[in-house]
Amino acid sequence: MRIELATEPGDPDRPNEDYASVALPASGRGGSLVLLDGVTPPPGDDGCLHSVPWFTARLGGALGELSVSLRDLTLPEILSAAIARTADAHRETCDLSHPRTPQATVVLARWDAERVEYLVLSDSALLLASPDGTVDAVLDRRLDELPPAVRALAAEARTLPRGSAERQAKRREYATAVEALRNAEGGFFTAAADPSVADLALTGELPRSRVTALAALTDGAGRWVETFRAGGWADCFALLRKDGPHELVDRVRELETADPDGTAFPRGKRHDDAAVVYVQL
Repeated sequence: MRIELATEPGDPDRPNEDYASVALPASGRGGSLVLLDGVTPPPGDDGCLHSVPWFTARLGGALGELSVSLRDLTLPEILSAAIARTADAHRETCDLSHPRTPQATVVLARWDAERVEYLVLSDSALLLASPDGTVDAVLDRRLDELPPAVRALAAEARTLPRGSAERQAKRREYATAVEALRNAEGGFFTAAADPSVADLALTGELPRSRVTALAALTDGAGRWVETFRAGGWADCFALLRKDGPHELVDRVRELETADPDGTAFPRGKRHDDAAVVYVQL
C-alpha cells in the first residue's frame, strides 16, 4: 500500500484550516481516509471561543477513530456521531446555533478486503481509480448550483473596477446571499453542529476489486482542475500517481503566483489552504 499526504496553508502567517489523515487499524482490516476543509469565517463574532483548526482537529480525529473502530456503522452514522461528539466538546461555552459556528467540508472513505465506502459533503473532491484506468470524481455540486440570482451577483461583481467601492459592495451582497443558503433548504451543506446533516452527504459503495487507488483534495488543491483548468480530474490523478501530492500543491502555488490578482482566473482568495491525500490500495 502506498500512502502520501501533503497540506500547506494559503498564508504562512495564518493557521492551516485543512485536516487530513489516514487510519490503518492494528487488525490490518482495511483503513480509512479523512479530509476536512475548515470554513474561514468572516471578520466578527461567530459565537464560538474556538478556532476553525480546533474544530477540524476535533472532528477529523473523531472521524478517523470511529471509522475504524465502529465498522458496523455506516459512514453517515460515523459522521453524525463525530459531529455530535465535537459539538458536545464546546456546547457549554459556545453558541452552536450561530450560522458561522466552526464548520468544514468532509471527505470520508473506508475500505476493507471486500468493499470501498465513501462520503462527500460540500466542495472537497474524492477521486476513485478503477483497474482499467478510469477515474471517477465524486463531487458535491450544490455550492456550484446556487440560484441564478445569487450567481448573477458574483458575475456582476467581476465586471466592476477592481478595488472600487462598488465592486466591494457587490461582493458583500453576494457573500450575504450565499450565507443565507449555508446549511439551508435549497442551498448547500457543511459539517457544523447539527448531526442530521450527515444524511445529506453524497455516499456510495464499490466492490474493492473495482478500486485500485483513491485521492481526496480540498478545493485549494482542486483549483488545478476547477479554477486554473490545467487538466481534468483524470489528469490530476495521473499527476498524483506519478509525482505525489506535494507536486500538485506546488503547481497550484505556481499558478496562483502567476495570476496574483485573479485577473485571468477569478477566485475568492489569492492562495487557499490546500490538502491532498493519495492512497494506492
